[in-house]
Amino acid sequence: MPDGRPEPDGIRYPFPDPPAEGAAVEVAKGVLWLRLPLPMKLDHVNAYALDDGDGWTLFDTGFDTRRTRAIWERLLSGPLAGKPVRRVIASHHHPDHIGLAGWFQRQGAALWTTRTAWLFARMLTLDEQPLPVAETLEFWRRAGMDADVLAARAQERPFNFADIVAPLPLGFHRIRQGDILHAAGRNWEVHVGNGHAPEQATLWSRDCNLVLGADQLLPSISPNLGVYATEPEADPVGDWLESCAHFQTLARAEHLVLPGHKLPFTGLPLRLQQKIDNHLGALKRLEAFLDQPRRGGACFPPLFRREIGAGEYGLALVETIAHLNHLCLRGRARRWMGDDGAWRWQACAGQSPQ
Repeated sequence: MPDGRPEPDGIRYPFPDPPAEGAAVEVAKGVLWLRLPLPMKLDHVNAYALDDGDGWTLFDTGFDTRRTRAIWERLLSGPLAGKPVRRVIASHHHPDHIGLAGWFQRQGAALWTTRTAWLFARMLTLDEQPLPVAETLEFWRRAGMDADVLAARAQERPFNFADIVAPLPLGFHRIRQGDILHAAGRNWEVHVGNGHAPEQATLWSRDCNLVLGADQLLPSISPNLGVYATEPEADPVGDWLESCAHFQTLARAEHLVLPGHKLPFTGLPLRLQQKIDNHLGALKRLEAFLDQPRRGGACFPPLFRREIGAGEYGLALVETIAHLNHLCLRGRARRWMGDDGAWRWQACAGQSPQ
């Protein structure tokens, strides 16, 4: 194993150089780290190939794009030695993780994932819309989206899963909390997390120090915790904190975490505490900012502490609503509907609205 690159906080990166496009890095016997491009600020997603002898198990797949399919063709004929993909494990329903699962299924692979992940992914691939539906527009209005942004988005084609997720055939193999599955000569225990995505699967080897962490266990960045029109009263921040506490009971400093983005790392107990502290700190700053009534779209500064650009606005808004919902559900803030159809939020220590 190459020398790690330490950080002052004790988190280490044993593999400081990611695999080149179409190449692979062996992080352990029979476990290959692959990297696939994304057309956004976070410009990559990690996938992992687990050698099962006569074929491969893939953990996550990347977007369904011509470029990503071409990369997989190079990987299959190169680092994967021409052996077939017999199984795809999708950690969760987001397009960068399940995007090509259906493509592999049509080539004979079985899809293993959680029930919620499969249902969400299949539902969303079938729900193609040329313009935002009325429920989404109403959610954005109530969330306090800036009027100019709302007017523009009402006339634009929204993000559709079908654009970058291959059609998912009927049929999948369900995995759930506590299941044991075999891949790459190891037994892996499934531990499910929530917050970033419902029922996200992580795999913990019972035979060595490897953990397939997906987006639940990331170094250096925090995944988006968002509330959407599908469940406007959701509390993903509470779900996230609960999941981090569960993973703290499992984590060891020597675990080598293979994450969905960025670099493999060790120091998981510390990283989990950082994740918890990050959101507790954000909630405290937001609560202080709610000393007077605020619309959701006005609450970016205490959470992000930087300028939010047009490309980030949507994700910033849904994450802001997630933190506001959490404060309300914990009795630390309250909300009421303004005359403009947008919620106003205020810390409970504030004055009653007139």
